This record gives sequence, structure tokens and C-alpha cells, in this order.
Amino acid sequence: MMLIPTHHFRGIERKPEYLQPEKCIPPPHSRPAGTMWFIRDGCGIACAIVTWFLVLYAEFVVLFVMLIPSRDYVYSVINGLVFNLLAFLALASHCRAMLTDPGAVPKGNATKEFIESLQLKPGQAVYKCPKCCSIKPDRAHHCSVCKRCIRKMDHHCPWVNNCVGENNQKYFVLFTMYIALISLHALIMVGFHFLHCFEEDWTKCSSFSPPTTVILLILLCFEGLLFLIFTSVMFGTQVHSICTDETGIERLQRKNQRRQRRGSWKSVKETFGGAFSLHWFNPFSGPSHPKPLSDRDWVRQVSSVSDTENTETTTEEPSEERKDLDSAEVVDE
Repeated sequence: MMLIPTHHFRGIERKPEYLQPEKCIPPPHSRPAGTMWFIRDGCGIACAIVTWFLVLYAEFVVLFVMLIPSRDYVYSVINGLVFNLLAFLALASHCRAMLTDPGAVPKGNATKEFIESLQLKPGQAVYKCPKCCSIKPDRAHHCSVCKRCIRKMDHHCPWVNNCVGENNQKYFVLFTMYIALISLHALIMVGFHFLHCFEEDWTKCSSFSPPTTVILLILLCFEGLLFLIFTSVMFGTQVHSICTDETGIERLQRKNQRRQRRGSWKSVKETFGGAFSLHWFNPFSGPSHPKPLSDRDWVRQVSSVSDTENTETTTEEPSEERKDLDSAEVVDE
């Protein structure tokens, strides 16, 4: 067996079964191909419902308080079409981000037979996740909500009830962008509507009573301002992560990545699905999915000097320090 640094022993002594691949067996009922991805998390489902409710509330106020009662039909038609298009794209992006597999690693593949088939060489190791009994490829992290290891996991977002990972980051970016745009659009319309109502009789600028109209507009203004700030920050953070080829977890852990980073433009094209086109903004157009993981993708080079002193190989359980980082991998927004 390979010599293992002293700080590894604490975790090994507590959970010796973590280093026994024969304890890992595939799950009795594997997920059929083509099955819709959906996380059964009460908090996430509630947050997703609240998201849809707030968008529909904005839709109601914009249409029935501001646009339909307006006597300027051109203004109403143009703004109605723009707002409804952005709202549709935002909700479509939300559904795609929520119902798309973010890049889950096959569950229960850390079996003795599979590890032996990798034919590890001196200086190589595989990292096994004891929580889902899976081999963790490079840049994969375990999510305690999804109960799976997710490739290139950025964070778990309760508002879309899913992890943001390799396969659905585009949809999450589009969701934040379209929500920011409809929030800005709603705020502008609220401002114009207030000016219009102050100049004219309040009873003529809305089909609701003046107090009800003011309350509805103030709530929409508060909602729009809050979501504009929140989603703009998230959009900027996601774009920065894509351009720097660094996930939120990697940035949080402040690890020195020895991997070769991709160029900013290449990373953007892979995330959004090819060269720049209108498909980038289409939530029904998928990203450029990477090739299926090969045997060498499961194997990592042992980086520490003490790990390479012996020429034999082993399957490694993450150290106590590494498990402490894993416990912080689910970063709620």
C-alpha cells in the first residue's frame, strides 16, 4: 500500500469501510435512461414555487394595473410583448435549470472490479466519495442536497431546486439574465406609470382603486429592485466563473489548481454551445456536452510528495481536511 500522510489516518480509523471497495455495490434500482431529473427537496420545491409566484405577480400587475388600462395602445402592445417574452424565457430557463441533470457522477461505481479495471500506475490514485459510493473525477464535488457527486459543480441553488454544474450552467445564467431584464423593465414601467398618474386623475389611470393601485405598484417596485440586484450579482458571478474556468466551490476553497485552464472564449463557447449566435440566448438549445468520461478521467495524479514515496497505488478516502471542505461544498445563495 502507498504511504499515506499522517492527517489521513484520522478519517481512516473512524470509517475503515471507506477504503474497502468491496463494500460498494451498485444501487438496486438504477435510474432509467431518459428519466427526468428532479430533486425532491422540500425547501428547493418551495423556493421554486415562490419564484414562479413572484414572476406571475409581476405579470399580473404589469398587465392589469399598468398596460391594459392605458389609453396608449402602441405603448401597451410594445411593452406587453417585450415583458411577456422576457418572462417566458426566464421561466423556460428556470425549468431547464431545474429539470436538467447538472452532471451527476454514476452512483455506486466505486466497486472493486471497476477500480481494478482502471489499472492504476505508480503515482496515480482514485478518490472515492463515501457518501454516494462513487469515484470522484477531477473537479467533481458531492452535494448533500442532491445526494450525488456533480461534475464541475459551482453551487447548489435552492431557487432552481438543483445544483449548477457542467450541464445546466447555461440555463442558470440565462435565468438570472432574463429575471434581471424583466425586473429592470418593470421598474421603468412603474416609474412612468407613477408620473402619468400624478399628472392625471388616479381613477383614470387604473381599473383598481387608488390605494390598491399604489400598494400593488410599491410591492412590484420592491420586488423588481430586490431581484434586479440579486440576479445581476449572480449573473456577473457566473460569467466571471465561466471566463476564468473556476467554479464557485474552487474559489471558496482557494485551492491551487495545477490543471491547465482553458481560455476564456473556449470556456464560454463550451458552456453556451458553440460559436456566438442567437442559440446562446435560447433556453431550448443545449450547451456543448463533453465526451463521456473515459477510464483515465477517473484517475488523478497524487500531488503531495509523501503520497508518491511508494510506487504502489491505492484508493484514497479524502482526508479530514478535505471532508471539512466537502461539508462546505453546498453553497446556498
